[in-house]
Amino acid sequence: MIVLLLKLSLAHLIGDFFLQPLKWVKDKEEKKLKSIWLYVHIAIHIALMFLMLWDTSYTLLILSIGISHFIIDALKLILQKKKNKRFYFFTDQLLHFTSIVGIAAVFSENNFDFIFTISNPLILLIFCLAFLTQPTSIIMKTIFSKWNIAKLTKNNESLKDAGQYIGVLERLLVFIFIIVGQWEAVGFLITAKSVFRFGDLTASKERKLTEYILIGTLISFGIAIITSLLYLNLINYV
Repeated sequence: MIVLLLKLSLAHLIGDFFLQPLKWVKDKEEKKLKSIWLYVHIAIHIALMFLMLWDTSYTLLILSIGISHFIIDALKLILQKKKNKRFYFFTDQLLHFTSIVGIAAVFSENNFDFIFTISNPLILLIFCLAFLTQPTSIIMKTIFSKWNIAKLTKNNESLKDAGQYIGVLERLLVFIFIIVGQWEAVGFLITAKSVFRFGDLTASKERKLTEYILIGTLISFGIAIITSLLYLNLINYV
C-alpha cells in the first residue's frame, strides 16, 4: 500500500518550511488575501503532493487538501496579530496535519488502517530527517520569539547562522544514535556540548543567556529524541 499519510505530510513539510521564503511570509502577513504569494504557496503544495503520489487517481484528494490548506492559511492571516503569532503558528500546523489525516482517511478505502500500514520505511526515514532540519529550527525560532534573543547575544560574536547549523547537526546525530541503539553516544554529545558551552556561560555571567542556551538545548534534544522514538515505534509496522 502506498504510504499515503507520510508522503502527504512530507509534501507539507517541504512546501511550508523549505519552499516558502521569509519574504513570502512577510508579504502574506502584510497583504493577507491580496498577496500573490499566498496562491503561489498553495500551488506549490498541490504540485508537491502530485509529485509525491504520482497518481492522478488521487486528484480529488490532493485538491481537497489544497483547498483546506488555503482556508487554514487564510484564517490564520486574518485572525493573527503580532502578540499571538506563536499561538497561530502552532495552531496552523496542527490544523494542517489534522486535515491531511482526516481527508486522507475519508478517501482511503481502509480509513485509518493506512496509518498503521507503513509499507516503505524509507519515506518514514526521509520525513523524520527532514522534520529535524528546517522545520524544527523554525519551530524553535517561533518559541523563542517571546524573548529578545538578539539583545542577549549582541556582545557574543559568532558565525552567521552557526547556531542553526549546530542545532540541525546535533538533532540529526541524536536521531542516528538512537535508531542504531547507541544511547550512550547521545549522553556523550550532551556532555560535549555542555563542556564547550560552560566556558561561554562563565565568561558572560549572564543568567538570561544561560537560561536561553539551556532551554534551547533541552528543546532541541527533546524534539530529536521524541522523533527518534516515534520512528522506532512506527517502523515496527513495516
